[in-house]
Amino acid sequence: MGGDGGGRGEDRSAAVRAEESVSGGVDVDVWSDAVSSQAPDHLLVMVHGILGSTADWQYAANEFVKQLPDDVIVHCSEKNTSMLTLDGVDVMGERLANEVLDVISRRPELTKISFLAHSMGGLAARYAIAKLYRHPDSASDGNTKGTICGLEATNFITVATPHLGSRGNKQVPLLFGSVAMEKVACHVVHWIFRRTGRHLFLTDDDEGQPPLLQRMVEDHDDLYFISALRAFKRRVVYANADCDHIVGWRTSSIRRNTELPELPVSSSEKYPHIVHEEFSEEIDDDKCQDCMTECDMDVLEEKMVTGLRRVSWEKVDVSFHSSMTSFAAHSIIQVKYAFMNEGADVIQHIIDHFQLC
Repeated sequence: MGGDGGGRGEDRSAAVRAEESVSGGVDVDVWSDAVSSQAPDHLLVMVHGILGSTADWQYAANEFVKQLPDDVIVHCSEKNTSMLTLDGVDVMGERLANEVLDVISRRPELTKISFLAHSMGGLAARYAIAKLYRHPDSASDGNTKGTICGLEATNFITVATPHLGSRGNKQVPLLFGSVAMEKVACHVVHWIFRRTGRHLFLTDDDEGQPPLLQRMVEDHDDLYFISALRAFKRRVVYANADCDHIVGWRTSSIRRNTELPELPVSSSEKYPHIVHEEFSEEIDDDKCQDCMTECDMDVLEEKMVTGLRRVSWEKVDVSFHSSMTSFAAHSIIQVKYAFMNEGADVIQHIIDHFQLC
């Protein structure tokens, strides 16, 4: 890895390599061109959003391997590109889980795993880790939380992900908070976004079961949604507090309306678009039930909020209100396009707070 790039005119600080995967496709692994004799043992899986591609995370991937050259291997997910993202959260999650298994099988040096997912990719990642979760062998080995496919689960990070779906008041700001427009969207969204649209607007009814996103807030059959999340040392949500016309602040930050904070103007030179940070502690089942009893919000949404609050979360609120390209906040926060790099400070914040072990 580190020594075979000499004489080829490659950047010594980082290298991007595309190698042929077992399935015959292109498997994009990004790693440092480090001088260390040992390969990094920490796999970071980056997952793009709806109608996306591996290129969506290219800026962040290169920054990670440039700044953490001996610590991480970055794999940009490639099995759910473009129209494949319309097949449903569960199908995307199954594909992602199989893809991760394939990557792990070819890299026996790996001991740790983290995820960084944008938008819909965060839901696919939550489904995938539920498939990949392994119960601890015994309490005596010191691991009482389980693993992700035998690897130590470290960071689970989502960026502008609709954790509570897209149904309800202002969950999709593009609909301007209009109840009538939101009701119409629930009935027609599957015409455009097919099965994924049904999952996002909670209108799916597979064999009489509750909506998938509701099922994804607890361990369900052989899918360990909450146990898998709990296995990670840290869970982080980055949320656009404004200007994101695709995913609302409440759904991306897993909050009730009453919990949305007042936002100060950022005073940080290093992270000018980070406007608020907080730590949301894990709430036990009894308190969760009390919250549901006292709450007057949408019952289904409240079930998802309380279910996801059974684990702790770091919450980072972002604002591009003063940006010339604020209309594209949903993409800027990820630095999806090189010519819109105002979200570079958000990526830097992710890297600076990334737990390596």
